Amino acid sequence: MQDHEYHQLADDVLLHIEEAVEALEHVDIDFESASGILELIFPNQTVIIINKQEPLHQIWVATRENGHHFEYRDGQWIDNRFGSELWALLSDAATKQAGTAVKLTPP
Repeated sequence: MQDHEYHQLADDVLLHIEEAVEALEHVDIDFESASGILELIFPNQTVIIINKQEPLHQIWVATRENGHHFEYRDGQWIDNRFGSELWALLSDAATKQAGTAVKLTPP
C-alpha cells in the first residue's frame, strides 16, 4: 500500500467513527480529534484512543482493557494480534466503557 492510500483509508475511518459516535442517541460519548488522533470520551471519564501509525500503515486503538494494532486487509481493518475487526472491537469496548450497549457501524 502506498502512503497516500493509507492516509486516505485511515482518515476516512477516523471520520466515519466520529460520524458513528455523533449518530448515537442513547449514550453521550464526546470526542476530540487532532493530527490523526481521535479520543472517545465517556461519561465516566474513561477514554478510547484511536490513532494513525503512519510508518506501519496501521491504526492503533487503546481501550481501558488493551491495546490493538489494526492493519487494512481485504477491505477491513483487522487487529494483527487478536483478529478482531475494527468496528466490532470499537462497539465491544464502547459498550464496556459506557456501561450500556453501544453499536458503532461503518457508513
